[in-house]
Amino acid sequence: MPNRFRSTLTLALLLSLAACGGGSAPPGGGAMGDPSQMPPPLVEAITVRTQDVPNIIELPGRIEAVRIAEVRARADGIIERRLFTEGTDVTAGQPLFRIDPRDLSAQVEQARAALARAEAARSNAAAIIRRYEPLVKERAVSGQEYDQARATLRTETANVADARAALTRAQLQLGYTTVRAPISGRIGRAAVTEGALVSATQATPLATIEQPSPVHAVFTESNAAILNLRQADRSGATDVKPLAQVDVRLVLANGTEYGPTGRLDFADQTVDRETGSQTLRAVFPNGERLLLPGQFVRGRIAIGTSPNGILIPARAIQFAERGASVTVIAADGTTSPRPVQLAGQVGGNWLVKSGLKPGERIITEGWQKIMAPGMKVQVKGDPAPAAAGQQPAQPAQKK
Repeated sequence: MPNRFRSTLTLALLLSLAACGGGSAPPGGGAMGDPSQMPPPLVEAITVRTQDVPNIIELPGRIEAVRIAEVRARADGIIERRLFTEGTDVTAGQPLFRIDPRDLSAQVEQARAALARAEAARSNAAAIIRRYEPLVKERAVSGQEYDQARATLRTETANVADARAALTRAQLQLGYTTVRAPISGRIGRAAVTEGALVSATQATPLATIEQPSPVHAVFTESNAAILNLRQADRSGATDVKPLAQVDVRLVLANGTEYGPTGRLDFADQTVDRETGSQTLRAVFPNGERLLLPGQFVRGRIAIGTSPNGILIPARAIQFAERGASVTVIAADGTTSPRPVQLAGQVGGNWLVKSGLKPGERIITEGWQKIMAPGMKVQVKGDPAPAAAGQQPAQPAQKK
């Protein structure tokens, strides 16, 4: 066989063996090497430390007006005119509706006439007394007649007072035909239209006025959570502020934070029988009128501070059906999951109630690379571990 042909055949056999994996594995493992020899994944980690942490609880709530006035009819009659524009601001005392006044005007005139009659009768009784006084001294009029005249004068005086009060009441009722705003604020839709019959005895509702600023934000918290907070305050785990010093921030329904800060001004001392919750209320300025009654908000209430609180970044937490957990790095670089109990969110961090101790290291970035507990990792910024079969690098000797 020619030498050239033998060389070509030998080269073809070597290529076939290499393609079938017959050759030796490349040094250093690689894709086809031993998985245990693969380098550990690179992660980022932090060391757990304690610090003074604001104790913030987040609660759902609703906006309520500080002052609400229901405008109702105080006189009987037909609505003649509506004197305001719906949805605008009104001032206290501003006319809102006009009720037909003719019937009540007639009652005022009738009461005025009754007062005039009573005053005339009193004047006549007083004149009789003046005539009887000299005659009694001369015994021309008996003492009994004189006493009767004096009694008549007192009766007529009382009749005058009664008639004057009736006139005042009739005038007051006539004044109710012009319905005025009891407070300043924004008025809503009119509940009646022109031509509607309203009644004072039934207190027919006409409109509602709500004061736009300031406003209240009303929250509810479970009684158990409030008891835990009080126990934490007594034990020193949390420093709870006095009620008037508790700041509250609002998060609106679209996720934006409301600018002005509010203060708690009321904490209910009774527990709702149906829900087992207590009511907390904060007052907020509302100069720009972004807060509307009935609006849904979330309140971040800074109850106090936790002297030895632990804050960890939100990206370090894994949430699952069983709760929250973090990945802890042991001293030898191995990892393990650790369940934690969270107390609340402070900015982009979570306050850990239990599950971690100061000095422990947890993964903040790259925990998704952990395939199973016990897997080793390389923390960014730490010196790289020595490869298998190699000695760690020795520091250079000084000459």
